[in-house]
Amino acid sequence: METVSATAANYVAQMNMLPMLNEANFKLWKENVEIVLGCMDLDNALRTEKPTSTQENPNTDKIEKWERSNRMCLMIMKLSVPEAFRASIVETTDAKLFMKELEQYFTRNEKAEIGQTLSKLINMRYKGKGNIREYIMEMSNLLEN
Repeated sequence: METVSATAANYVAQMNMLPMLNEANFKLWKENVEIVLGCMDLDNALRTEKPTSTQENPNTDKIEKWERSNRMCLMIMKLSVPEAFRASIVETTDAKLFMKELEQYFTRNEKAEIGQTLSKLINMRYKGKGNIREYIMEMSNLLEN
């Protein structure tokens, strides 16, 4: 009994280490999710396709292990994804597909942001008046925002 509660406490501690997903941290979030799920030995559903069953080889144990991994992956990922983002992602019961949908969502947003920043940088002009240092600082602040 103590082993089960220790394992549950370990899971909770690992999940609390996950950052909440936001507009700026997808790569960090994904890396942390993969590390946490790997340490918990729950990343099977993200690494492999769902095993199939045949009459000759029912694969019952592999299928059950994969389904548990998939279910746990989804729960853990959704725990650290705000409802606002989940609403814009297609609802799925496949952890790998959920991760792929999130990745596509944030890649699109990142590309749009990069385009807007580049456009601002290209259109900025030093007007020859004032301090060049302030102009450079203004340009670098664009990249931070």
